[in-house]
Amino acid sequence: MVETDFILTERREGYRVITLNRPDRLNSFNEAMHAELMSALLEAEADGSCRALVLTGAGRGFCAGQDLSDRVFNPGQVPDLSSTLERLYNPLVRKLRALQMPVICAVNGVAAGAGANIALACDIVLAARSAKFIQAFAKLGLVPDSGGTWFLPRLIGPARARALTLLAEPVTAEQGEAWGMIWRAVDDASLMDEANRLAAHFATQPTAGLALIKQALDVSETNDLDQQLDLERDLQGRAGRTPDYMEGVTAFFEKRPPKFTGKA
Repeated sequence: MVETDFILTERREGYRVITLNRPDRLNSFNEAMHAELMSALLEAEADGSCRALVLTGAGRGFCAGQDLSDRVFNPGQVPDLSSTLERLYNPLVRKLRALQMPVICAVNGVAAGAGANIALACDIVLAARSAKFIQAFAKLGLVPDSGGTWFLPRLIGPARARALTLLAEPVTAEQGEAWGMIWRAVDDASLMDEANRLAAHFATQPTAGLALIKQALDVSETNDLDQQLDLERDLQGRAGRTPDYMEGVTAFFEKRPPKFTGKA
């Protein structure tokens, strides 16, 4: 276990568990936690033995978004929230999406504001049945950020996305599963067991091929069919040149489980 002021990193066989660790503030972000989380992600990315990530929160919530006490302004001062997004939140969302391994988010309790959208930036979202997702921005006169206006319409459709962002009403884990916003709602006591089970599975899979799947899905919403067919052709060519493809085919004919290395 590696512990910084606000982030815990646990190395497991083939994957890492990264825990937001400001439970007294519902794991809301200040600048220090942003820096420590990015550092933890970069370290995992550089570790060739790390083939999956689990992101979760300590205590009774996943993440309440921005710590507003970290944004105290002097009288007459005009805040520059665009700078905060450009320096901190946008790089975090981009990094989560670009990681060349599956990222599982285990949402324990509230995921509000940017915290909800950081969860949705992960590849697979599990949520405890007690969890709630809240697009809280409208309550402060703000716009959903951290990718919220991009993820939500694609996950749940434009009508639900508009209502959730304009009304700022909470969505339960079970409702989120029914709408396709998250992968699965699980019993609270089973949340981390299920997250670790998925990560352990991914740690044995063809990681380079999974990264190519992520790449194809990320652009499928904006590509037309011809563009996507061309991309699938190109990515499949790359996948077919990986050692894991040959191992998978060999294992199939030898009627044995494959032993994937995850290497490109």
